[in-house]
Amino acid sequence: MELFDTHTHLDAQQFDEDRERVIDNAVQAGVTRMINVGFNRETIPSTMKLVETYDFIYAAIGWHPQDAVFMQEGDLEWIASLCSHPKVVAIGEIGLDYYWDTSPKDVQHRVLRQQIGLARELNMPIVIHNRDAHEDIVKILREEKAGEVGGVMHSFSGSWETAKLCLNMGFHLSFGGPITFKNARVPKEVLAQVPMDRLLIETDSPYLTPHPFRGKRNESANVRLVAEAAAQIKGVDLEEIAQITTRNGLERFGIV
Repeated sequence: MELFDTHTHLDAQQFDEDRERVIDNAVQAGVTRMINVGFNRETIPSTMKLVETYDFIYAAIGWHPQDAVFMQEGDLEWIASLCSHPKVVAIGEIGLDYYWDTSPKDVQHRVLRQQIGLARELNMPIVIHNRDAHEDIVKILREEKAGEVGGVMHSFSGSWETAKLCLNMGFHLSFGGPITFKNARVPKEVLAQVPMDRLLIETDSPYLTPHPFRGKRNESANVRLVAEAAAQIKGVDLEEIAQITTRNGLERFGIV
């Protein structure tokens, strides 16, 4: 069985003491591919170091909306230059975050639009971070013609109505630890309706740890728990979910 963790942060400081062991844990759990996400001036270089070190780790790089206010002249060009690396497979995570009040909305909007424009220029998929900004995310994706490149709605938390709008623009929906929570009614209902060929799974480790380890540090190995929950919701076996989501991830990110 092969699993694909399509969104993780293995370079996070939470793994500084045992990063190699955590990566080995994932491999032992059947995780054959991981996408590490670099999202600011500190994590983009550490992400690139990981992809140079491990042949099964790939990169998504971009500028996170929480850090949008810190984006400087030249940073977009820097990201563009790194996108020529064969293991950089997406621009992300980019998007809007209205929960954490760290960057003004107008700045978040500008930085998001710039990065969608870069993705279209380079013909690369995007990975979207959306927290409490469903209406504006859909509006900007439409206006910037993001459907021309498509991508992934990371850790999807919106309604089925929002999901349909994203699916119609060619996006995949990715689900993580929250689908294992007893009270997570909406993401479970949405996942149940997502077409199998648009479904991805992730951990977002070290965050969003699935049950029964909620409250502890998350790891990429726990993507198996996400897969088990997705299989139960979809009414199929674990092997099928693993096969389908891995194939979807490889196709979406152009990994051979």
